[in-house]
Amino acid sequence: MNDFQIPTEQQPPRRSWIFPALLLIAGVLIGVILTSDLGWLPTGHAVPESVPPPVATPVSTAVQPTLPGAGGQSFVDVAKVVKPAVVNIFATRNGSSEEGKGTPFEDPFFRRFFGEEWMKRFEAPKERKERGLGSGVIVDPNGLIITNNHVVSKADEIKVFLSDKREFKAKLVGTDAKTDVAVLKIEAGGLPTVAWADSDKLEVGEFVLAVGNPFGLTQTVTLGIVSALGRAAGIAEYEDFIQTDAAINPGNSGGALVNVRGELVGINTAIYSQSGGNMGIGFAVPSNMAHSIMEQLVQHGKVVRGWLGVSIQELTPELSSQFGVPKDVKGVLVSDIMDDSPAKKAGFERGDVIVEYDGKPMDSPAHLRNAVAQTVVGKKVTVKLIREKKPKSIELTIAEQPKNLAQAGVEEGGESVAPAGLLSDVEVRELNTELAGRYGLKSSDHGVVVVRVKPGSPAEEAGVREGDLVLEVNRKAVGTLKAYEHVAANLPKDQAVLLLLRRQGRAIYLTLRP
Repeated sequence: MNDFQIPTEQQPPRRSWIFPALLLIAGVLIGVILTSDLGWLPTGHAVPESVPPPVATPVSTAVQPTLPGAGGQSFVDVAKVVKPAVVNIFATRNGSSEEGKGTPFEDPFFRRFFGEEWMKRFEAPKERKERGLGSGVIVDPNGLIITNNHVVSKADEIKVFLSDKREFKAKLVGTDAKTDVAVLKIEAGGLPTVAWADSDKLEVGEFVLAVGNPFGLTQTVTLGIVSALGRAAGIAEYEDFIQTDAAINPGNSGGALVNVRGELVGINTAIYSQSGGNMGIGFAVPSNMAHSIMEQLVQHGKVVRGWLGVSIQELTPELSSQFGVPKDVKGVLVSDIMDDSPAKKAGFERGDVIVEYDGKPMDSPAHLRNAVAQTVVGKKVTVKLIREKKPKSIELTIAEQPKNLAQAGVEEGGESVAPAGLLSDVEVRELNTELAGRYGLKSSDHGVVVVRVKPGSPAEEAGVREGDLVLEVNRKAVGTLKAYEHVAANLPKDQAVLLLLRRQGRAIYLTLRP
């Protein structure tokens, strides 16, 4: 008997129901919590909650600071007063066109072949119009307007547009190209105006406003300061410009430059620009000059200028030492006296240094020239000067400036000479008809003429040029070649030489230094 036994079949274990029941209960509880919004968990909404609109509170205009010396006014107040008195000027000039002349299309054959109507398509316009924009300032309630000469020059029609949109045809009262000032008149009354200021009291650093119509943008106001006074820019014959960094652009010409009191200190005239737009350097005619010119144009239709009858030049430190003038003294050097002039009759001499004219100090030729020109003809003035290191006063009566200023002399002839000293680098020849023609001199002039200057020499550095007529050497007249040789031969090599030359009809002093 085999003791190997077959095991009996075992029963499978009973599946537990407790764990699934617990999971089910937990799931039910979590669902209840999530759906009941008991506030135990953070909540969010797909649609944003409504937010009450912000409450708009009015903001007042910033308080404008009052300006020193402006009587409690601000820039805003000044602009409100000045803008209505600044006008827009529209000038038109008619001209005939030369285009198309002498072309085959003007031949009668072509006209007959193609017909008149077809040919008109190729005709150049017979008339063209040039239009210019500028500004002006009303200075009289009855319609008197001041502007620039270049704004209305040669215009056939001038229109003026006021700030209230009214339009007027303007009459040209008069122009003065030498100061670039013009005066217009419109038939209107009760107009707003700008009061005149004394431009002589203007100082560098003062605030100024420029008002005008740059690029046709009417009633434009810009702010700046007075950058410099007494500027000469080569724009007009008589210049005493106010320089400002207030933005001035094309179209501003003729507009107002006013101070912080809203008074007219200048007429905007020009800009220095490499781009055609504002670069912070603008120029204005001072109000005193503009007002004087305007009065003469209104009263006489022309400008009558005073005349002293002297040629003048800048008093440099070198020339000051030559004439014994202290370095701290400013003045203007007289280089020549014109025949039959008030200065000649009053006893002026070459080498006089004018330090004061009619009670006003003179520090530049332009300053003196403008002061004399604005002096009423027939007025007696006192001129203070330094002569031979001594102060002197001369009283004289100003005359009317002649149209042609010329001087006569005696013709001489001769040969060339090359002197020693600092003048050894300058070759001169006695003036004759041939040399006069070559250098544009008058045959009636007398003296020695420079025919060569050594390059790089002290004479060239001092400014001596070929064609200069030598009148004096160290204050001694050299009307002939012999006289020039005598003076030049005795010049020390280590001392400066003072020359009086005539160039382009004008006498000037130059100092040669070793």
